[in-house]
Amino acid sequence: MNANPQGPLAGVKVIEIAGIGPGPFCAMLLADMGAQVLRIDRADRVDTPQEREARFEIPHRGRPSVAMNLKHPEAVATLRGLLRETDVLIEGFRPGVMERLGLGPEACAEINPRLVYGRMTGWGQSGPLAQRAGHDINYIALTGALHAIGPAEGGPVPPLNLLGDFAGGSLYLAYGIVCALLERQSSGRGQVVDGAIIDGTHSLMAFIHAAHARGDWRTERASNMLDGGRPWYGVYETADGKHVAIGAIERPFYAELLHKLGLDPDTLPGQHDAAGWPELQARLAAVFRTRTRDDWCTLLQDSDACFAPVLDMDEAPQHPHNRARGAFVEVAGVNQPAPAPRLSRTPGAIAGPAAHAGQHTRAALAAWGLDLKAVDALLSSGAAAQSRRP
Repeated sequence: MNANPQGPLAGVKVIEIAGIGPGPFCAMLLADMGAQVLRIDRADRVDTPQEREARFEIPHRGRPSVAMNLKHPEAVATLRGLLRETDVLIEGFRPGVMERLGLGPEACAEINPRLVYGRMTGWGQSGPLAQRAGHDINYIALTGALHAIGPAEGGPVPPLNLLGDFAGGSLYLAYGIVCALLERQSSGRGQVVDGAIIDGTHSLMAFIHAAHARGDWRTERASNMLDGGRPWYGVYETADGKHVAIGAIERPFYAELLHKLGLDPDTLPGQHDAAGWPELQARLAAVFRTRTRDDWCTLLQDSDACFAPVLDMDEAPQHPHNRARGAFVEVAGVNQPAPAPRLSRTPGAIAGPAAHAGQHTRAALAAWGLDLKAVDALLSSGAAAQSRRP
């Protein structure tokens, strides 16, 4: 499995200590952009019945898997040797775990002062909650983001695990790693990137905090412009029980929406007349229930009414816009999102499907400079494991 030689991160060598969720997704982002990523899976997970079919593990795509037992001294010694020629290390354990393995930032900096050490956690490396377990929903709860999402008459609604794990976590860790690599060009030194999901989510809330600070955002759910609190920015049900999304904030776009819907603005409350919003919302809802979602697509898709159909995950890859942009690609029979963002000269590319644990142990360690006899010794000692799956 070869990295994309044309990608903007071609030549960057990354070791990923396998984890779940945001850590692997960060590694996927780097691999999509050409980084040579070596995934270190746990040796005790090789060829187990619990292991899912690898090709469906989309966030694991584009890099080989080496299985090692990091509680074995020979495995740790081998990994320390690999780090001498590595640019980035990614790990997602609780604070202190890598230190106890002899692979903490200080120990690794002694081996390779140029190493960028990426740490993926929920609560961060410090603070009262640093050692506590948690998941996306817990992290975003503490930032105020979860409280802001949901209906006025109900409780907060988890936005999948997109906001915390992947936006606040993976994307910010990848950004921090690239920043550290860029800074290293002048200093010659690596550094630690504390990729705390809670920190990234706080940062993502900057726009909302700004609105709140100037008095334009209330803490009550569905009472603001972007949370469903305005009739002209929200979701409406159609005649077939499906939904459309409307975002006609600006005056000309709102006027276009009313025109396309056949509504006379003189018979409606003003767009910014808060007292008239319940009536306006009811009028819009009634109109949208008169046609199917696809009928509204035919009428509104090519207008500036700020309209889009609400698609499910099966429908999204088939939408003409997504198809025209090649937003989804097929790898090993699995349809999946293409690399993003798009670069004009050095585009990203998927190097291959996800590997199952230990699929490439022997070949990948050899490709990273280990003598095959040394690799076989690791396998014999139990420090590493090679999958027998094809």
